[in-house]
Amino acid sequence: MEKTTPSSSGDEETMNILDTAIYRLGNTLSVLFIVTALISFYEVVMRYAFDAPTIWVHETASFIGGALFIIGGIYAYATNKHVRVVLVYDAVSPRARLYLNIVHHVFGLAFAIMLAYAAYLVMQESWFAPWGDLRLETSGSVLNAPYPALLKGLLFAALCVLVLQMALHLLQDINRLRMTKDV
Repeated sequence: MEKTTPSSSGDEETMNILDTAIYRLGNTLSVLFIVTALISFYEVVMRYAFDAPTIWVHETASFIGGALFIIGGIYAYATNKHVRVVLVYDAVSPRARLYLNIVHHVFGLAFAIMLAYAAYLVMQESWFAPWGDLRLETSGSVLNAPYPALLKGLLFAALCVLVLQMALHLLQDINRLRMTKDV
């Protein structure tokens, strides 16, 4: 099941099943931006109107925002809205774009693998005590929520998904290049 979505350059790009799932998840999770605004508004009202500040809003809003921005990276890649040097990309033929995409995917894949490995090391340290027991890193505030550990775990998971996305995009573009040679 593949879906198409217009890319920033106006060409039609195929979305694989993973990209489609990320697109749908991202659109669903975008509601959390409204939730963040609402709980922040609640904090302002409680603090300044009732002189009763909360201990949970700031950290929770920061956690939600951070989580959404992490997911935003794979969402941007899934929808083909990532950063690209369009001055060069838009000036070349569709076949040359395929070659540029393949180079992008190869270097991006290598970089994403290294980032995922680094994120794994950081996550492992924030999730486990040196002696191996599960111990989620907390914020150290009055709320002391495990948000830092959860964000590091989400970052690792998102980078693993990015590695998979890049591998799938690389394979798709190699197949497109093969199809253009046959024609």
